[in-house]
Amino acid sequence: MRSRDFDLDFRDRAGRIRTWGLVLLSLAAVLWVWVGVLLLTPYTADRKPDDKYPDECESRLFTEWSTANEGKGHGDYCQQERDWPEVLGVLGLSVPISVAGGSLFTIGTVTRRMSAHAQAMRDLDKLADTAGT
Repeated sequence: MRSRDFDLDFRDRAGRIRTWGLVLLSLAAVLWVWVGVLLLTPYTADRKPDDKYPDECESRLFTEWSTANEGKGHGDYCQQERDWPEVLGVLGLSVPISVAGGSLFTIGTVTRRMSAHAQAMRDLDKLADTAGT
C-alpha cells in the first residue's frame, strides 16, 4: 500500500471516529433536554386509577408550596408522581455518554489534523528538496 492510500484510509477512520463522537454527543444533548423537560414542565397526578380530574402539579424545580418534598404529608398527590430518581437516572446516564462522545470527537479531530499536518510537512520537504537541487 502506498503512503498516500494509507494516509487517506487513516483520515477516513478518523472521520468515522469523529462522527461516532458527534452521535454520542447528540444523544447526550437529547438526554439533557429530557432532564430539562422533567424538571421544568408542570404535570398531573392521579389520586386514584383512571382519575377523571387529576391534580395539577407545578414543575419540580419551581414549586412554591413544597409539593416536591412535603406534599405527601399534606394530602398532595404530586409528590409521588414525578420521582427524583428518574431525573437523576437520566442525568447519570448522560454523563458517560457525553464523556465518551467528547473523547471520540476529540480523538477523531486531532487525528485528522495531525495527518494533514504530516502531509503538509512531507509536501514542504519535497518542495525544499526540489528547490535546493
